Amino acid sequence: MTIRNWIKFFFNALLIGGLTTAIVGLIVRWEFFSQYVSGGEIWQFIGALLWMIFLGFTMSVVAQMGFFAYLTVHQFGVNLFKTLTLWNWVQLLIITLVLFDLIFFRFRLTSGDTGRTLLYLLLLVSLVGVGIITAYFKAKWTKKHTLISALFFMIVITTLEWLPALMVRSGNIDSWVTILLYPLLAVNAYQILMLPKYNRQSDEDKAKLDARKKARKKTTATAKAK
Repeated sequence: MTIRNWIKFFFNALLIGGLTTAIVGLIVRWEFFSQYVSGGEIWQFIGALLWMIFLGFTMSVVAQMGFFAYLTVHQFGVNLFKTLTLWNWVQLLIITLVLFDLIFFRFRLTSGDTGRTLLYLLLLVSLVGVGIITAYFKAKWTKKHTLISALFFMIVITTLEWLPALMVRSGNIDSWVTILLYPLLAVNAYQILMLPKYNRQSDEDKAKLDARKKARKKTTATAKAK
């Protein structure tokens, strides 16, 4: 990927993370924002919203680091297990273990808290649902064998990026766990679906640059011959 296309890729992901966090933050923590609205404290409201956007930028950077780390892990996995088929089976096993760990250990659900149970079921459905949809379109737009890898990235890598929030124990952590999941999902879906587009654009840009260089060399050679 060329530097120019990487910059576009980076800043588009940054904007997606910021906007997603701002929207989800407004919905989840509306009782916090509404006090500024009802009190006419517009600048405080804007400041709080900008803080949410900045948080989204941070989550976007985390997601991008996770994405490029995954690309290395994926290549290592293919080389280690020799065939893509075997590596896909390993990825499916890891996906199952990660989901099991989320449900039985990280979510810390209790039978006496129906509201919290429903919230975390919604988060689980969001994680798996967005993962399946993204993997489907990835396979449809590129190659069928990318389905499992895309699903692994969307579920396992997103969970690893989300894990610090899940491990915190405080009174208001459920709302932050909710807020932080969706920018990770949005940015990760964008990255895995749009990367081929930026790679193709980079190849086209390089081809055009090579063509211009050849044309300049030809022009220079013609001028010298005269």
